[in-house]
Amino acid sequence: MTTQKTPAGETNAPPLAGVRVLDLTRLLPGPVCSMHLADLGADVIKIEDTGAGDYAAPALRALVHRNKRALRLDLKQPEGVAVLQALARDADVLIESFRPGVTDRLGVGYEALASINPKLVYCSITGYGQTGPQRHEPGHDLNYCALTGVTDQVGPRGGAPALSNIPMADLIGGSLTSAMGLLAALFDAARTGRGRHVDIAMADSMLAHAVVPMVTLAVHGQTRPAGTDKLSGGLPCYAVYATRDARHLAVGALERKFWDRFCEVIGRTDLQAQHQPVDAAASDALRAELTEIIGSQTLAHWQQKFDGTECCVSPVLRLEEALQAPQFQARGLVIAPQQEGGATQIASPVKMTGYRFEVRRPAPRPGEHNREILLEAGYDAQAVAALEQQGVLR
Repeated sequence: MTTQKTPAGETNAPPLAGVRVLDLTRLLPGPVCSMHLADLGADVIKIEDTGAGDYAAPALRALVHRNKRALRLDLKQPEGVAVLQALARDADVLIESFRPGVTDRLGVGYEALASINPKLVYCSITGYGQTGPQRHEPGHDLNYCALTGVTDQVGPRGGAPALSNIPMADLIGGSLTSAMGLLAALFDAARTGRGRHVDIAMADSMLAHAVVPMVTLAVHGQTRPAGTDKLSGGLPCYAVYATRDARHLAVGALERKFWDRFCEVIGRTDLQAQHQPVDAAASDALRAELTEIIGSQTLAHWQQKFDGTECCVSPVLRLEEALQAPQFQARGLVIAPQQEGGATQIASPVKMTGYRFEVRRPAPRPGEHNREILLEAGYDAQAVAALEQQGVLR
């Protein structure tokens, strides 16, 4: 990959340039993980089967497959397995999300590919991991959150557990934890010459990140109901309040200095002593007062009132509004459509010296780079044509 100059004159050298990733995953967890790697400069080859392939919606494909190349390959044919083995010889990372045992049956499991390339980091993303009594069970984000006690902690006070439109287990467990694990193994492989099999269970990751309710459990012997713990609505100083125009204001005045300033802004310095009420009755009374005060004005009024006051109060924005927010615009997070009819992109959230995010290539069509990738792997044009005729490639 050629280096480019940033506007400041520095070379743009993505930290994962030269790293090759084979991505056999589909839908959300694995593709988002490999998108982060691709954004950081890795050469990610998205490998789909020749049947349904990755059946994610077109808009999702456009968002999570940028900066990747695409190959369609039938791993149920020996010739397809041979192609993947050839690609694995020069790969640094392989990511897969089949149920446990499937890749072994296909002949492309960790042991088989590590015998070809000992430095290969092989990352398996599943719901429940490669071991344990539920390893073969299917599941979705909702199931992993439910089983780990996370769903029980999400929702309004006195209401049923709520669903999030940000799939927490898929993204925290399947995407970010996988990236963390495989990058650690990749760093070690560079030192030792030996790769590893990284076993990521989305349920494991959700349980491991249930930090706040774990603290409550340790202190009180049990968790609190949803909407009643310290950071989920139990404190009036850390809560969301409706405004007169049916919008919402997020008050995060958790520390006393922020609370005191908040009370000054709303003109109620008499409430400063009630930062963290001593009992439920006092808490409910304070919450009722704040509900009435904030509900008496529009969101725009409160935005103007709190602008620059530095007391941890924010408007609850809709996504389309957040994309226009000056902060994210200034950070370069929002990337306008690259072509007519294209989708707005969110840039990599990772910023570092010597690296500037760019969309080097839009999300590829399924199999768009079949020939290019196989020619790089040592196949000649005649061999590629034969594989196409056999249906190994498509």
